[in-house]
Amino acid sequence: MLNTVDLTLLEKKGIKPSEVQKQIDYFKQGFPWMKLDRAASIGNGIIHLSDADVDRYVKRFEEAKKTMSILKMVPASGAATRMFKSLFEHLSEAKPNKESSVFFDRLSEFAFAPELKKLLPEWSTEQEILENLLLSKGLDYGSLPKGLLSFHYYEDEVRTPLEEHLVEAVEYASDGKDAYLHFTVSPEHRSRFDALVTQVVPKLEKKFQVKFHISFSEQKPSTDTVAVDMDNNLFREADGSMLFRPAGHGALLENLNDLDADLIFIKNIDNVVPDKLKESTIVYKKALGGLLVEILDKIKVYTKLLEGEVSTSVLQEIQDFATTYLGILPGKAWDAHSQAEKLALFKMIFNRPTRICGVVKNTGEPGGGPFWCRDQEGNSTLQLVESAQVDMSNESQKAIFTESTHFNPVDLVCATKDVNGKSFDLLQYRDMSTGFITEKTKDGKKLKAQELPGLWNGAMAYWNTIFVEVPLDTFNPVKTVNDLLRPSHQN
Repeated sequence: MLNTVDLTLLEKKGIKPSEVQKQIDYFKQGFPWMKLDRAASIGNGIIHLSDADVDRYVKRFEEAKKTMSILKMVPASGAATRMFKSLFEHLSEAKPNKESSVFFDRLSEFAFAPELKKLLPEWSTEQEILENLLLSKGLDYGSLPKGLLSFHYYEDEVRTPLEEHLVEAVEYASDGKDAYLHFTVSPEHRSRFDALVTQVVPKLEKKFQVKFHISFSEQKPSTDTVAVDMDNNLFREADGSMLFRPAGHGALLENLNDLDADLIFIKNIDNVVPDKLKESTIVYKKALGGLLVEILDKIKVYTKLLEGEVSTSVLQEIQDFATTYLGILPGKAWDAHSQAEKLALFKMIFNRPTRICGVVKNTGEPGGGPFWCRDQEGNSTLQLVESAQVDMSNESQKAIFTESTHFNPVDLVCATKDVNGKSFDLLQYRDMSTGFITEKTKDGKKLKAQELPGLWNGAMAYWNTIFVEVPLDTFNPVKTVNDLLRPSHQN
């Protein structure tokens, strides 16, 4: 199946031939469905923080960050093409649609309007405006990543999402002197990100009296996956070479694995707000961080206890802690295990990465949510699950999925080191059977593509997981250009 040219290409990309065979096997066999036990809810897998809890955890975080290294990771690779889908349709069809009509009615309210105005001193036709906004002859917004677009207008400046993330990081990804951020970007836009950082960082450092340490990484070629035709044979280009495709955000697990910090916050590039609305986000980021610090302290205590004799009462205490704070609910067979087997399990649980995921009330946004899922041993663990992972032809599974009360806004704080401060190899804690298969086209031909387990889904399947309800006003994504007209993005 693989010829000498294929093998040379694989070696260049850092992919083992055995990995290609595994991917082809998944194309043939498909990925198994997740086994949903029930939707997580408040008091049953999701923690609700009282005002007093929030205050306490914020103080805990403020104290801890003096001695801990903290980093903020922002996936910022994707182009904003889908954000302008309705405008591209207007441009290609030369006629308005519902969304483009709203866009033109409120054009002056967008933060990028002044930049566009410089290109078109006198507003011209709608077609000319769209060409200058979307295409390379103008601002080229149709191909740029969201992180580089003008999102928010201030009296003295216009800010991109990258800048808003820097400003936000001053409050919780900083010890008051230094702020550390890491952005994953696509190779073709790396120079633009570098240029923007060079332009804005001196001004922000002067304003906030904080030194920014900003790093970038790109999705590794070794994480690309092969494509196959509809008969599961390798899809080949016109020149006979294998077709590779980026494997989705799950490929960024490799990038996360390279980062070194005691606490790592993860947040999507487009989920930012102007300064006047940042307080709720900052408070809850600190609260989640403080709760995680407290949980990590408990893990250290219990890890030490497990080194000696453990009484029945202490074992029950450890089990209760694991269920409440680590997302582990033993199944019916648990009672049949010996004490030695139970202790071995808890030693394993306390020696793996831990994450807190902020979740918001479900308002109908497309995407995944928090669930209790059954493993092969009958135990239940907390997982973030996407609809594509659920067998919707199974009525009971579909019913559980639709009963979800909360949604995943990608609001995580992670601890990727063990009790001794040694970094885990995160690749060892993913479930490779939770990938995705999608249908695409290339040169008019149908193909099947494969995505690695999602970064906050299967890529973190064997992490300790805690869900905490966060306010809905901390979730302000920009999926379409007109989302920038919402009050949460207007200044």
